[in-house]
Amino acid sequence: MSSGSPPRATRPSRPDPSAARRFRDLLAGERRSAALYTGLAEGATGQRREIFTELAAVEHKHAAHWAGKLTELGEPVPGAGRPDPRTRMLSWLARRFSADAVLPYVERVERADAGLYQDDPDATAAMAVDERSHARVLTRLRHRGADHGSHGGGYDGDPKGIIRRERWHRGDRSGALRAAVFGVNDGLVSNTSLVMGFAGSGAAHTVILFAGLAGLLAGAFSMAAGEYISMRSQREAYQREISLEAEELREDPAAEAEELALIYRAKGLDAEEAERIAGTIMKDQDAALDTMAREELGLDPDELGSPWSAAFSSLLAFTLGAVVVVIPYLFGSGLAALVAAIALACLALFAVGATIGLLNGRNPMRAGIRQLLIGAAAALLVFGIGHLIGA
Repeated sequence: MSSGSPPRATRPSRPDPSAARRFRDLLAGERRSAALYTGLAEGATGQRREIFTELAAVEHKHAAHWAGKLTELGEPVPGAGRPDPRTRMLSWLARRFSADAVLPYVERVERADAGLYQDDPDATAAMAVDERSHARVLTRLRHRGADHGSHGGGYDGDPKGIIRRERWHRGDRSGALRAAVFGVNDGLVSNTSLVMGFAGSGAAHTVILFAGLAGLLAGAFSMAAGEYISMRSQREAYQREISLEAEELREDPAAEAEELALIYRAKGLDAEEAERIAGTIMKDQDAALDTMAREELGLDPDELGSPWSAAFSSLLAFTLGAVVVVIPYLFGSGLAALVAAIALACLALFAVGATIGLLNGRNPMRAGIRQLLIGAAAALLVFGIGHLIGA
């Protein structure tokens, strides 16, 4: 039974000082970003100026969010004050020269902050989307070079055409060939050095042969296992990014449409055309997800990579390189086998180097000779060490 005494008053909860401090830091950071984009806008013209102004508005919106969080805690909201020296210097450089002078630096900062709000319970989903997209928008602006104003034609109204022409690849069309060539190179250099080491020690023919075969098998399966694990982890990470993008499309399609329009504007389309294309794409959920995966994440949903295929390719490539120096010892022994192994290894080293040069757009003869000298030096060094150990 109640004694009739008045109820005890509850004390108001005391604000969390660490949360208030964090909100103030985030507020200051967003204000710095807004001031920087405003400075970049002053140093730009045409379409770029509009994009920087919109990015500044987004950062102001983020700043208002954190100011609201401080107000909810009953904490005073600090004044904006004057921009910090770094922001003033970058803004001056943008005005004095051009925004291109500071875009690489700003892009790196945005990339570092891309996941700032990803798992922050106090931030909104739209804020996380905004931060991730800013770096990509800046990358597109930087790659476009000087101001071009509005889009000057050449676009046929097909959004898929944009995707085909300006798709962001994590590799290039020679990516598979490049990986195969480097796999062959790894097997060739490592197993040639191993076999030369045993040959230099004066080991018997069968010992050299089994050493070469052991090196081939160990290296090939090690490469395959490592490639499988790496590719599987990468694929799972990509699939998670796409699933998060799908969730954002369901929760806030308007923000995603705005982001896509901004990306297209950074490519050179005018505001009206970019918004029209983005609106058309967003009408189809599957097309929207496919486009956002390509344009925002830089991923091709149809080509995330197969772990088993990567593992088998890596095993095969390493084996092809490693077997070169083993072949002479399968059919001969003694000095004849050693000379044949050295000759085959030199030819293969030059061929691999020349191929790498072609892939990199360099002189194949020079690249082949360089690869031959490097591989030969490694094999000669191990041969000498083997000789000393054998002696």
